[in-house]
Amino acid sequence: MFGTGIGHFIPLAAYLGFWIMCLVSLGGRPLLGLYYMLPFLPYRLLRDHFIDYPLGANMMTILVLAVIVGALIHGKHLPKSKLYLIWLVFAVYLYLSMWIGVALSNAPAPLWLSDINFVTWKDYMVIPLVFVAAGLVIEDRKAIRNVVLITAISLLFIDRSCILESMTRTWTTFDEDKRGGGPLAYGSNQTAAFLAQFAMFFWGFTQFVKKIKIKILCYGLVAVTLLATMYTFSRGGYLAVLLSVLVLGLLKDRKLLLVLGIFLLTWQTVVPAPVRERITMTKNSNGQLEASAQERVDLWQNAEKSILHSPIVGTGYATFQLGEHVDNLKDTHNWYVKVMVETGIIGLTIAFILLQQLLAMSYRLFKRATDPLYQGLGLGLLLATCSCIVANFFGDRWTYLEITGLLWVLVGAAIRATHLIESESIAPQGEVDSASMINPYMAYR
Repeated sequence: MFGTGIGHFIPLAAYLGFWIMCLVSLGGRPLLGLYYMLPFLPYRLLRDHFIDYPLGANMMTILVLAVIVGALIHGKHLPKSKLYLIWLVFAVYLYLSMWIGVALSNAPAPLWLSDINFVTWKDYMVIPLVFVAAGLVIEDRKAIRNVVLITAISLLFIDRSCILESMTRTWTTFDEDKRGGGPLAYGSNQTAAFLAQFAMFFWGFTQFVKKIKIKILCYGLVAVTLLATMYTFSRGGYLAVLLSVLVLGLLKDRKLLLVLGIFLLTWQTVVPAPVRERITMTKNSNGQLEASAQERVDLWQNAEKSILHSPIVGTGYATFQLGEHVDNLKDTHNWYVKVMVETGIIGLTIAFILLQQLLAMSYRLFKRATDPLYQGLGLGLLLATCSCIVANFFGDRWTYLEITGLLWVLVGAAIRATHLIESESIAPQGEVDSASMINPYMAYR
């Protein structure tokens, strides 16, 4: 790092930091454990270095559990929200769904870490555990503000990594082989989903920032994140941004509708040449679908057959990856199709209810809050969720901790903000009633 030679020790220091924060969390300061884990949630490339150390592959799970246990030991409670119950129902149903896969001979029994379907479920369940951890330890306005700040810093590091990686390549024309894996370590499309999601979160959040210097910094972060998104060459990421900007324009800033319209009419003269090539390469010179688009069509046709065979309960959670598909692909390239194939109408219904509640909670906070911090948090979450919903039409961008982990921490913060607003609205009424009991005229003061 910076020519000092200490970069080699950063993974070890970060790994030791996880153990220290586990002890700190269990010892009575679980909020510090949450703060520590936030930058590592998306940065899978750095966490992969922990594999060389004892229990390194499970450090995130261990710290999350330490935060939850530490919070419960010290008497902390979750604020009321339907989202916690929905996640619990979803988690239980997905586990039972794996046994449906066993009964249909589509998967091995999900009993231990040697079973790939159980590992898939276990890794997915870290996301609601992060959500629970955030709900338990984020208890006041200061903690909410700090979570947003740490998220911004974490996003800046991801942006830096993505842009530096893009700058190492020459982009006179689009070349699929030049697309990097990114710091999330799962590929450029997944990285694009993350970037689009949080570019829109901070774009919405900044609408309520009052201080000019902070507002400029926030818009700078949005601009850098959008630049990084552009050079992921992900069409799904581009569409997620555009539709989310449309929502922002409809809900908050109508001028954006005009800007969006002008951009859609002139984008071919504005964006770099390789981006234009990527967007317009859906079909080749012979009028046929290009490789990646054709793969999606073939996968969806095969998925349709599976859905018709078992529409109610599906083939069993995490079974698609175990089957034989086009080009040995392990994903349907559409999360909604994947949920329908594996968990049927029941699983898809629960997933839609989860998304609906997430949108409703964000919208209520945005509309009812009077504190600019809470208003920005609500609008930002609403836009990030819209971006996430769009991105999932192009692949599984939902079950990866790296993509949605920070999002669910912010959801936990938003639920706490909603609870704080309700508590504040009740307290003054109680004070008025108490005073008026002593002197009736106090009620009209």
